[in-house]
Amino acid sequence: MAEELTPAESELAADAAGTEGEEQPIKQRKNGLYPGVSDELAENMSTGWADTELHGLEPIPQAEQTAARRAALSARYPGERLVIPAGNLKTRSNDTEYSFRASTEYAYLTGDQTEDGVLVLEPRGEGHSATIHLLPRSNRENGEFWLSGQGELWVGRRHSLAEAEQLLGIPAEDVRELAGKLSEATGPVRVVRGHDAAIEAALTDKVTAERDEELRVYLSEARAVKDAFEIGELQKACDSTARGFEDVVKVLDKAEATSERYIEGTFFLRARVEGNDIGYGSICAAGPHATTLHWVRNDGPVRSGDLLLLDAGVETHTLYTADITRTLPISGRYTELQRKIYDAVYEAQEAGIAAVRPGAKYRDFHDAAQRVLATKLVEWGLVEGPVERVLELGLQRRWTLHGTGHMLGMDVHDCAAARTEAYVDGTLEPGMCLTVEPGLYFQADDLTVPEEYRGIGVRIEDDILVTKDGNRNLSAALPRRADEVEAWMASLKNDK
Repeated sequence: MAEELTPAESELAADAAGTEGEEQPIKQRKNGLYPGVSDELAENMSTGWADTELHGLEPIPQAEQTAARRAALSARYPGERLVIPAGNLKTRSNDTEYSFRASTEYAYLTGDQTEDGVLVLEPRGEGHSATIHLLPRSNRENGEFWLSGQGELWVGRRHSLAEAEQLLGIPAEDVRELAGKLSEATGPVRVVRGHDAAIEAALTDKVTAERDEELRVYLSEARAVKDAFEIGELQKACDSTARGFEDVVKVLDKAEATSERYIEGTFFLRARVEGNDIGYGSICAAGPHATTLHWVRNDGPVRSGDLLLLDAGVETHTLYTADITRTLPISGRYTELQRKIYDAVYEAQEAGIAAVRPGAKYRDFHDAAQRVLATKLVEWGLVEGPVERVLELGLQRRWTLHGTGHMLGMDVHDCAAARTEAYVDGTLEPGMCLTVEPGLYFQADDLTVPEEYRGIGVRIEDDILVTKDGNRNLSAALPRRADEVEAWMASLKNDK
């Protein structure tokens, strides 16, 4: 990684950037090899560059949909200024940052994914005018493009404001001037909090927590029913994820020679090649780690004879993620007890999926799956019946632990800020997408179950779209039934 600028160079760049708009001082390393910039070098670097402005750009594929979403937002809050930030870079350590991921609300309404962006809807007559505020291309005349740690020669070219307008279909302005404008604004304002401290500070005397939360809740609920573009992206995510699972099966022997990290890295490669990233930290849980719901350390051994619980999802370039789990026999064949537990979870998932249909209560699929699992636990003598008593008291939860699913979309746990009455107490509608993911987990130290059960964890998870006449399994490319899983694994190993 190249060494960044000296304090003298940083000061020069910060001063230069400040001529066009306010900007925070640039953080740089203390010990640099160059003491400063000569006038001759500054002059040399400011000239001799070709014009690279892009013209005639086509709008992004979802431009029509993002415009419709902004129109719906405008109709919901007439006469109010609405501010939706993308967020800023976050420091990972010293002068390195985490990879940037735009806030879901911002990306949903604009299709843009660049840091520091802010969408503002200004009241105009009976509606709003939308403006997207972005960082323009780094300046070549004042040296910002090579002196700033976020300049073009350091981190790559960003779109000009004119290019952004063509791509996004929204008028674009310099975001560095926005905080000052907002601080002088009058009238009612709402902002999506938690993403841009400078923007929130500019609005501190104009907003209330209650009103801002209403905006966040609205934008969360607006994402519950997916449009055709979103459904297509979720299908892409599931298809890529299925290929990632295939990749893992093909290298299980290498994982056995190393650790769960090999599985994690293998899936990550598929996510980065075909998508933007993983949608969440991959759970690559072998053996007793499968009983830890969010095992993301992925540093344990992979042993033949154990199960591998792989819970992973590819995030598309437009930030829609899959969320799929398969529990695979590392040897390629389930043991008798593993199959017994797996089949119980499969039966519960089948019951849950069958309950997903328009007009059904959201809770129905969870209740259907839990009833099957409770019945199995009673039959196996692990909990005292009858089943109705077990369900009423929630006794099955010692081994089922979690809810049977959640909404899915741009966030892996999508629509999380929605009102309870609109989400878990709500009704399913065509276009909603949710996971169905029952599981059984017998902890390694659970003395209430026979010893042979201990350390076995099984979860099966698929991404289910509610359709007008029932549902569609977006992740159906991956087998679920135990015999089909074994045959699929054998075929992949033979194809190596």
